[in-house]
Amino acid sequence: MEYISRMVEKRLANMLARGRSALLLGPRQTGKTTLAQQLNPDVQLNFIRPEIRQRYERRPELLAAEIESRPIPAKRKLPLILLDEVQRVPELVNVVQDMIDRRTAQFVLTGSSARKLRRGRDTNWLPGRLVPLRLDPLTLAERMPRTLEEGLLTGALPGIVSVADDAACEQDLRAYSTLYLEEEIRAEALVRNLGRFSHFLHLAALESGGISHFRGLAQELGVAHTTVAGYYEILEDCLIAERVEPLTQSRTRKKLTKSPRYLFFDLGVRRATAEEGRRLPPRVLGGLFEQFVGLEFIRLGRQAQPEVQVRFWRDPDGPEVDWVLTREDRCLPVEVKWNDAPTAKDTRHLETFLREHRNVHRALVICRAPRRFQLARSILALPWQDIPSVIEEFLG
Repeated sequence: MEYISRMVEKRLANMLARGRSALLLGPRQTGKTTLAQQLNPDVQLNFIRPEIRQRYERRPELLAAEIESRPIPAKRKLPLILLDEVQRVPELVNVVQDMIDRRTAQFVLTGSSARKLRRGRDTNWLPGRLVPLRLDPLTLAERMPRTLEEGLLTGALPGIVSVADDAACEQDLRAYSTLYLEEEIRAEALVRNLGRFSHFLHLAALESGGISHFRGLAQELGVAHTTVAGYYEILEDCLIAERVEPLTQSRTRKKLTKSPRYLFFDLGVRRATAEEGRRLPPRVLGGLFEQFVGLEFIRLGRQAQPEVQVRFWRDPDGPEVDWVLTREDRCLPVEVKWNDAPTAKDTRHLETFLREHRNVHRALVICRAPRRFQLARSILALPWQDIPSVIEEFLG
């Protein structure tokens, strides 16, 4: 499979050149190991493999003894050590800290779960010593799908989009969902009832992109709404769900939605988990297009310097705006339309937003038009292929 360059590569290389170590987080199969291998590490350990994991679980101090016995490579000042899926052996983190403090090695640590990073009581995740970076599925800046439908149905995991055969692609996506349940949820003993959680995961995939309604899901699952909130927290910590917060401040509206939206991190995995086929009606495709645009903004916004946040704006009794890019005191409202020729009628909610936010002077409609064009004095219609330029122009 041909290697696809990633946006985060330059940041990672610059950090290592400055003598720093890095923590590279990302969902399974986003290419963390492949990316780190481009750095030609002197030692690589993958803790998914039981025999390697068990060796260092029994004697964490072996890591330092083995590395320090190696000669320092001529090409570097310090040996570069790659530890894959390090959250599986959290006992090693104290050893890594000691070696960083004594300047005996540099590290790239990868992980597909932030749960222990956020929740672990006894785990030391080296604040100030490791620079955290995130690797998501491919962005439009890294790979443009052959068609929009491919992006909506297949997703953007590097190993999935490289599969040419649709049947093999479907098999891989179903396997991803199953392996996630087995290797992330069961192995970490995150929930007691895996069957109930599997049902929740199916419902969460179907509800992806909507306003979260914990009580409705709780009623269908037969659990407390706090349990559903905890399930979503697991999805966040395991990097499967993106939580998008609403804008809630307004001078004129008192009922702005305060509940978040959750998006599955990849649309292909979402479809497989929801057990949907590839033939979907336009109404469903329109909803997926909205999620596609939101995920693209989230991924590109994370790599921006400074980082761009993604929000949404909704009055249950009136207007709503699909996505709002924010940074400091600036914001850019964006509507998503499943057509190739939006009209002034499609801008009415954006016009309302602009009237209520006098410091905001422009808005966008992302659509399937072949070229950008001016819809209104302050509103531009933009093809979905131009999404990467939105972040650049917003920061500029």
